[in-house]
This record gives sequence, C-alpha cells and structure tokens, in this order.
Amino acid sequence: MTPNSPTLTVMVQAARKAARALTRDFGEVENLQVSVKGPGDFVSSADLRAEETIREELTRARPGYGFLLEEGGEVKGSDPTHRWIVDPLDGTTNFLHGIPMFAINIALERNGEIVAGLTYNPITDELFLAEKGKGAFLNDRRLRVAARSDLTQAVVCTGIPHIGGKNHGRFSKEIAAVMPQVAGVRRTGSCALDMAFVAAGRFDAYWEWELNAWDLAAGVILIREAGGFVTDMNNGSDILGKGSVLAANERLHRPLYDVLRKSATA
Repeated sequence: MTPNSPTLTVMVQAARKAARALTRDFGEVENLQVSVKGPGDFVSSADLRAEETIREELTRARPGYGFLLEEGGEVKGSDPTHRWIVDPLDGTTNFLHGIPMFAINIALERNGEIVAGLTYNPITDELFLAEKGKGAFLNDRRLRVAARSDLTQAVVCTGIPHIGGKNHGRFSKEIAAVMPQVAGVRRTGSCALDMAFVAAGRFDAYWEWELNAWDLAAGVILIREAGGFVTDMNNGSDILGKGSVLAANERLHRPLYDVLRKSATA
C-alpha cells in the first residue's frame, strides 16, 4: 500500500484517538451512562465522547471544513466545498451488549461527492480505507469485491428493522424472497461493517432501507474503490439522499435488485 495521503492520515489519526476511549468503555460496558434516544436506538456517553474527539481532531487539521455529525447534526464551515460526514459509533446496540461488531465511520465530501472514507473496528483493529481513484484497503491489503456471479452461491447481508422502526412488513417480504435464492443471509448490526465487508469480498451483497448519510458515506467509496457497484434501492445514484443502499459486484447487483423489486408486489 502506498503511504496515506494527508487527508487519509488526518482521518486515521482522528479515528484512532477516538477508538482508544471506545475500547476502554467497551471493556466496562456495564458502567456506561446510557440514555434512550428512541426505541431500540441507544446513545451512550461513549458515543458522544468519540464524536467530540473526532470533531476536535478534524477541525484542528482542516479548520474550514464543515461537518455532518450523527449526534451534533450539521455544522457549517468557512469552506463550503468540503464536509466531513461522521458516525462515531455505528453499531451502538452491539456495543452496549458487549458484541464486538461496531465501527467508527468518517467520510470526506467535496462538492457533494464522497472522495475519501474510513471504517474502523477498534476491537479487531481492522481499518478499511479508500480514496477516490486510489483503491480500497484493509490495513495494508488491497481490497476487491467478491467475484461470484451466481446468487445461489452468494452470502448477502441486510439490516432488520428494530422495535419502533418502519416497514417490518416490507422487510418480511424481502427476506422471504431473497432466502430461497442465496447461499445465506447475515445481519451484523452495523451498516458500516456490512459495507466494508462487501468491499473486502466477505459478503457478496448488501441491501438496507432507512439509513442516514453517516451510516453510508464511507462504505460507498470503499465499495466503489474495491470494484463494486452501489446504488440506492431504486437503482439510482442518490444513496445518501434516499437513505437506502444496494451494493454488490456488477454481476450480482441486477439479479438481487430484481428479486427485491419483485417482492414489493408479492
């Protein structure tokens, strides 16, 4: 792997600094002060601390850039062409249950286009990185999406609507349509890791609705730079705006899209 660009270096430093506190808190999860943000959607003091650390580090390095933060919302910068999109802890419910499947997500948007992304699981020390035109990497290894072309051999992942979530009926139809067509379906509880795992070829495809820009932004460039194909669930390009995603290699994307589309009329 070539040395990280200045942009990626800044992102990695911010993620690693925030990760140190997250790792400590994960080891003492029972002591966290936890408040309920909504049914099945928790926010912890660890989440808030991590976001503040990331924001401070990125601001120090790039003072004019704006932010879109999961907890802090949108923060305008003096440079309107650049914006950091940050999820300090994707997979909060896993974190609070002691399940080591969560990640820090940081992406950089330039003139409305994602140009760099990072997904970092501090427990496994897996650092997924991508920059436009420079490829995607897991630590020092170049990533490529899986090459399978037959859905019956594919392991696909998705998210399951939690309590209080919408469209349980739609999900039930989709899963019933997909299960007979694939080798297996997985659900990790972290959109960030699902997308990183597609980029790494661990999962062959991923779909989900009702997501936020900070869930998706880093994964979009990871998958594209790993040779994958990413759209929203309407097969369009407005992934962050629509808050939905369908990701795979170019051979599996259309067949899976067709199965999911057909389930909507079942």
